[in-house]
Amino acid sequence: MTFLVLGVDAATWKMIKPNLDELPNWKRLVEECDAGTVELEEKPLSPLIWCGMFSGTYYKEHGHKDFVVDGDIVKREDLDVDFFWDKLDVDARALNVPFVVPTYSYNVDFEPVGYGLPTTEEEWNKELEKVTEKTKEELEEKPDVLVSVFTTLDRVQHFHWGEDMVLDWYKEVDKKLGEVLFETGFLGDESNKLILVSDHGFCSFGEAEVQTLPEETKHGKLKGDHHEEAVVITKNVERKIDEPQDVYRAVMDVFG
Repeated sequence: MTFLVLGVDAATWKMIKPNLDELPNWKRLVEECDAGTVELEEKPLSPLIWCGMFSGTYYKEHGHKDFVVDGDIVKREDLDVDFFWDKLDVDARALNVPFVVPTYSYNVDFEPVGYGLPTTEEEWNKELEKVTEKTKEELEEKPDVLVSVFTTLDRVQHFHWGEDMVLDWYKEVDKKLGEVLFETGFLGDESNKLILVSDHGFCSFGEAEVQTLPEETKHGKLKGDHHEEAVVITKNVERKIDEPQDVYRAVMDVFG
């Protein structure tokens, strides 16, 4: 049995549900698994949410919300928090987790694309391919628990929200979900467990309750921003995922 937590940074039902006929693997997941929405109570900041998701703690406890503090990039060792992979005496692995930059990996040899912040179409494609292949490799070894995260949609949507190309990238992610979850036979094995989750949803810039980035950046003007409604899909997981910290709790229910 492997417990896979597959993160899709910034995945939103706003794009998925209206386009299910063009997203066959998302559609299959919705039909065959338990699909829902996580309503974020904390600010939809990626470092904060991913950190809480895998440590089971809240911002008031872990105190982490920014990639850069006082001009210095925050590193894993700067965080006074333990993640479930630090605590469990099982074969736990993590790759490309974006609570710090470059993205964090544990018990996995992985070099992130674009310092964990892919910004060009070439880098988006490269990240999708690289994360997919590495995830498949790790699953072949049947670890007890594996965390793997795609970050591409977050980057695409910040700069191209509202454009036709956003759906094109959802289609690319859809293909990779098919490779990881269905073509490998992972979900065909009823002993395996899955949580597919985003750290937040997405919306037009200025629409969300919390603005996460300035509208003008060195890479250009932003069209989209984080939204408080995140995606969650589970299979063979008893605990209901109502908040990011429930992901930690669900893993600990099995291995803790």
